[in-house]
Amino acid sequence: MLGEQRTKAIAFVASDMWKAFLSVVRRRCSEAVHVLDRFHVMHLMSKAIDDTRRQEVRLLRAQGRAPLLTKTRWLLLKRPKNLKRGERGRLRELVSINLRSVRAYLLKEQSQRFWSYKSVSGKFARTLRAHRREWLNWFAARGPFAAGASEGFNNKAPITTRKAYGFRTYEHAEIALYHALGNRPEPDWLTHRFA
Repeated sequence: MLGEQRTKAIAFVASDMWKAFLSVVRRRCSEAVHVLDRFHVMHLMSKAIDDTRRQEVRLLRAQGRAPLLTKTRWLLLKRPKNLKRGERGRLRELVSINLRSVRAYLLKEQSQRFWSYKSVSGKFARTLRAHRREWLNWFAARGPFAAGASEGFNNKAPITTRKAYGFRTYEHAEIALYHALGNRPEPDWLTHRFA
């Protein structure tokens, strides 16, 4: 839809690690700097922490140990600066206990330094290592590319698609997308232009 000329002019692409995205970007925008979107990377890490916490809750329960991780999900997923005073005290207590969930939390906080240069290890890192090129492209794209704006723009498409539920043809849904997304490439068959 973008055409060869527009595709060649794309300088940066941000995506998650879905194979379809990676494949299309490599095939159609091979000259562009492909960046793994920071939101998706951190979302992946948060999911890994929560999975570790859930497994450990079950393990502690099975071993008859105290429920040390009860009501700690958001404690481990929030950034420290967003914690309330009581949560900070609870987190300090938790960090003093040698649990896998706590180590995962500390790894997440350490990995935040990646965005100003650091990397991590473990299952999460193995996933990212498979996409090392796109992950490290964060540095090449950091100045001229606004990933947050791109992510906001990308969220408009599924929201518009949900609003367009019940449209009888794909073309009607496509027109709704053009209205929502603004000055994007438009199909030749449109009878009017979007501002």
